[in-house]
Amino acid sequence: MDRGVSIIHATIAPTADGWRLDRALADAVPTLSRERLKVLIAAGAVSQGAVLARDPAKRAAAGATFAVAVPVPAEPHNEAQDIPLVIAYEDEHLIVVDKPAGLVVHPAAGNLDGTLVNALLHHCRGSLSGIGGVARPGIVHRIDKDTSGLMVAAKTDRAHEGLAKQFAAHSIDRRYKAITGGVPRPAAGTVDAPLARSPQNRKKIAIVAGGKRAVTHFTTIQPLRDSALVECRLETGRTHQVRVHMASIGHALLGDPVYGRPRGWTRTVTEALDFRRQALHAAHLGFLHPISGAEMAFESAMPPDMQELFSHLHV
Repeated sequence: MDRGVSIIHATIAPTADGWRLDRALADAVPTLSRERLKVLIAAGAVSQGAVLARDPAKRAAAGATFAVAVPVPAEPHNEAQDIPLVIAYEDEHLIVVDKPAGLVVHPAAGNLDGTLVNALLHHCRGSLSGIGGVARPGIVHRIDKDTSGLMVAAKTDRAHEGLAKQFAAHSIDRRYKAITGGVPRPAAGTVDAPLARSPQNRKKIAIVAGGKRAVTHFTTIQPLRDSALVECRLETGRTHQVRVHMASIGHALLGDPVYGRPRGWTRTVTEALDFRRQALHAAHLGFLHPISGAEMAFESAMPPDMQELFSHLHV
């Protein structure tokens, strides 16, 4: 094996018999997206025995085994960068930041720097917990790139462990403000539906039987024209949870490029305002201080772009 390449052996499952090769391989290797596999197939990095598989649309047969040569990523090395932060609270153990929409939480493919981690390394002078490893120092939880609002990061391993236990126990109080398409009926309720990667599109999250349990409690704060301002309280914290759950009951978040399709008046308004992100803001964060045990609670007002959207939709 080439030192710069990792070989993954994948066997096509019986349920994937007759599927396109890229889709069948994505099913067999959940760590690789379908789009990533298309690129690898085109690059000659996928083979069946001594024969290269060059066509991602070729039908796969159950039981067939393929070798996928994946380039080993470069060792992550994050640099401290002087990126402005809005700090809601800070002490020697932790820091609570109000993240703007558009800021990625930690480096990953496509965003190797300019992230919240880079900003924290500069602000905290490198004093962040090491439990998340080199790639994610201090990071206990995440919010999506285009979601704004409150996040807590750990400066010490002890604080990280204490916060992680609270997240695992679902005792962290996280409340989001969202602007939905349509007005939920009833005005309040709970979505209890398991989430996992979509079998059809590995870049999306979907309600999937056997997925991880996900629970969102929602309450309509104010009906708007063909829309509503809604508070969503997370009992669990899965990837894209609020976005998928609200879309599943017919009230996708306005501006959501993945799970939403605005219609009528809301489409007119979002296009006029050039609002191109999910209307979702982490407005409240509450937890017990992992060292002192003191009750901590923080509030964040909706950012200007969501405030403007709200104003235009106000009846």
